[in-house]
Amino acid sequence: MIEVDKKSIVYPLPSNERIADFEKAYRIEFPSEYKDFLKKYNGATLLTNILKIRDFEYIVERFLCLLDEPNENKIDGWYDLSVVLTQLDDRLIEDEDMVGMNIIPIASMFAGNFICLDYRNNSDPEIVIWFHEESGEFSPVTDKIADSINDFFNMLSKD
Repeated sequence: MIEVDKKSIVYPLPSNERIADFEKAYRIEFPSEYKDFLKKYNGATLLTNILKIRDFEYIVERFLCLLDEPNENKIDGWYDLSVVLTQLDDRLIEDEDMVGMNIIPIASMFAGNFICLDYRNNSDPEIVIWFHEESGEFSPVTDKIADSINDFFNMLSKD
């Protein structure tokens, strides 16, 4: 079960309209469970932040947030979904002519990697780790870790 530090939630929480605007801009639809999570725990730091996959253990630092005006928030604005997408841009897509995005970062990890929703195979996204050091321009390197956002949430632990 996922646990967050409630003091770390980024306010204001995103409205349905803000979420819909993001989805329209990037031509994706978030899973309903992720929308519910955003509206309740926007940008939160995890208490259950250990992700064990095969023989590896990863630290998930925090979820990204969705803000109306990320430039006005000097601390959490750097963790806004749109800001992170702008920073990573062509390292998250395979086709330079693509309109929208098909890999959407949702949580930051230790060492610059991200947990992402991956829409490349389906409109129901898989959950992947995106590796920033291995990824290049139009060449994202990912590793599938879960079939759904709920499966990912259930993988997180405190130890």
